Amino acid sequence: MDLELLQEFFAQAIEAEASDIHLKPGQPPVYRLDGQLNKADSDSIKTEDMWMLINEILPPVLKEQFEKSQQVDFAWDFRPNMRFRVNLFASKGDPTMAMRYVKSVIHNFDDLHLPSQLADIIRSRRGVIIVGGTTGSGKSTTLAAMLQYLNENEFRRIITIEDPIEYIFQDNRCMISQREVGFDTEDFMVGLKNALRQDPDVIMIGEMRDRDSVETAMAAAETGHLILSTVHTDTAATSISRILDMFPPDERGQIRTALSQTLRSVICQRLVPDIEGKVRPAVEILTDSPIVKKIIRAEEVEKLPIAIESGGEDGMQNFNQSLFEMYSTGAITEATALQYATNVESMKMNLKGIFLDTSHRIVGGS
Repeated sequence: MDLELLQEFFAQAIEAEASDIHLKPGQPPVYRLDGQLNKADSDSIKTEDMWMLINEILPPVLKEQFEKSQQVDFAWDFRPNMRFRVNLFASKGDPTMAMRYVKSVIHNFDDLHLPSQLADIIRSRRGVIIVGGTTGSGKSTTLAAMLQYLNENEFRRIITIEDPIEYIFQDNRCMISQREVGFDTEDFMVGLKNALRQDPDVIMIGEMRDRDSVETAMAAAETGHLILSTVHTDTAATSISRILDMFPPDERGQIRTALSQTLRSVICQRLVPDIEGKVRPAVEILTDSPIVKKIIRAEEVEKLPIAIESGGEDGMQNFNQSLFEMYSTGAITEATALQYATNVESMKMNLKGIFLDTSHRIVGGS
């Protein structure tokens, strides 16, 4: 499959609304459509064509980095309004690509079937909002929808620090500056520290990767900024644990206190197939209720799932509750609800109309 045919394949994959494309020498291109992998009906990709594509799309400033680390992330504008987030890496010495198609249109909460609570959360004036999920769960899309909601409804100064930039925002009511790691700033930490000197109201960091970024984010929240970021975790409770685990045991008391004071919300999601053959997010939401603050300060993270399950009045919901609502409205099947449930036995009971009052199980929860 030569370079010209490969680029034509990209256009066809985008037209078919594929979310990802995978390229590997010796194999036909593979694309992901509605969550399922499909192999293109074409010849295998030649190694020389892979290198021709790489030389054409890899920014010159990153070539040395790839030669050194054998892996690099970047964004590629294939055609006007057709943008890919690319991870180029070596596999057994061969260049391999995972390409995520970044849609030019930023959808709203209704389009994405996201809970209405996200509007209240993003309108917060300060604090840390974390979006969690596994790779490919739609974290970036949800973050973009939240920022776009602000852009359409409030006048704020927004700075994003991304690796790479995915969605391109156009100023509406907000003034937005997007900075790409490796081009506009040296790294996340440098970009985050500099952002605090640029009079922001909202800062979006692509990912919380280490203790320095967590500490800086919490310090920024304490001084009146709204901080958004992502973590690669599956539930709200594991998101909190992941952050705390970035610090040595002797420092966790101070970090727990700071996190309990600055955390606004943790939003985790899983993409599940709906009855139309598409995917939509099941969403778990943790908010900064008094009970949640107390649990974090006391390092009783194991109690967070119960707090979330019983925290509906504070805008919280767990995955089982999200899935049950989707099932009740006819969006997903019973089998899908069971397959993606965190607690399968509890979901089986819910599907039979049995619900347990769990609020009394939170020790000292008041």
